[in-house]
Amino acid sequence: MSEFVSVSEIFPPGKYLLMGNEAAGIAALLANCKFFAGYPITPSSEIMNFMARYLPLVGGTFIQMEDEIGSIMAIIGASWAGLRAMTATSGPGFSLMQEGIGYAVMTETPLVLIDVMRVGPGTGQATKAAQGDVMQVRWGRHGDQEIIAIAPSSAQEMLDLTIKAFNLADQFRVPVILIPDEIVGHAEEIVRVPSEDEVKIIERKEPESVADPHFGGDGIKIASFPTLGKGFNVLVTGSTHNEKGYRKTQDPEVHRRLAWHIVNKIRKNRDKIVSFSIEGDADANIGIVAYGSVYRAALEAIQIGREKGLKISVFRPITLWPSPDRELRKFAENLDFIIVPELNTGMYVLEVERITRDIVPVYQLNKIGGGIPIYPEEIIDCIIKITKVK
Repeated sequence: MSEFVSVSEIFPPGKYLLMGNEAAGIAALLANCKFFAGYPITPSSEIMNFMARYLPLVGGTFIQMEDEIGSIMAIIGASWAGLRAMTATSGPGFSLMQEGIGYAVMTETPLVLIDVMRVGPGTGQATKAAQGDVMQVRWGRHGDQEIIAIAPSSAQEMLDLTIKAFNLADQFRVPVILIPDEIVGHAEEIVRVPSEDEVKIIERKEPESVADPHFGGDGIKIASFPTLGKGFNVLVTGSTHNEKGYRKTQDPEVHRRLAWHIVNKIRKNRDKIVSFSIEGDADANIGIVAYGSVYRAALEAIQIGREKGLKISVFRPITLWPSPDRELRKFAENLDFIIVPELNTGMYVLEVERITRDIVPVYQLNKIGGGIPIYPEEIIDCIIKITKVK
């Protein structure tokens, strides 16, 4: 009889009162994550504590590393050994992981990373919520590259989207990063935990023979994954390499093919990756673009706005990167203006402006410091001021 237990034996299907970070831990177990390496850092530490307690029970391995650099490199190694692997961090730890993430991008290594955002820069306010990492998650590494970044807005989505993240990582051989803010990570809410049978797991595709290309492709078809130790001729390098994995650091054509593959496997598959939602009045003339915990305030602003005679629609980019640009552009077509409330000095608003500035004016509402949320009334007050100015 196995000494290990199933996830459903620990967490039978049903409803639980869970912190968002705890929900992410259950999701990792359900998604068949078998390796977690991490280093404690507020406000993500509950994920590490959860995995330390429960991952060994289901046959997985937990290790606390000496720092975040060791953590990201450890899960890259575990992924090449054939395991679904994850780490979690915040702020300064996420900064330390950037070189490792870049290596994972270059070697097309699937992994999941959860960055529970807090106030920065530097040590900042370690226990307070912010949304200051939305540009770092996209551009934090040097070189041409694409990743997938997802912004949960509730404890339930911490579960659902973490499972999705593991599938996307394996499907596209890419790091997938979840970026909840501290409010979402620490929110305690009712979460429905599914059974293991309900969870769809997309298995990695292994090469059919040693002759199969191990890297690269045509930008649409993702190369199979040659797990170490299974007899494949595996070469893994962060330097420029050809489709067989051989280093070709002096060949511009080889680098061109590799770089465009790394970028195009995300861009050309964006319809399989991008997710978003639209809520509010069908005949709205005012638009809000919000993500994470601020999305929740934006939803409540719809109802407050109705009471004041305002017609509002909210667009939520669930996938921040790649951005839902076509969908956001369509959303903007019949609006008088868009407001982008964020817990930073103005970051994703730059992406909204890039996509919609030739269609509609874009305004920003920003709040930083102390982890104080943006309240629905503040969004409505901002809308009223803009309306009077217009």
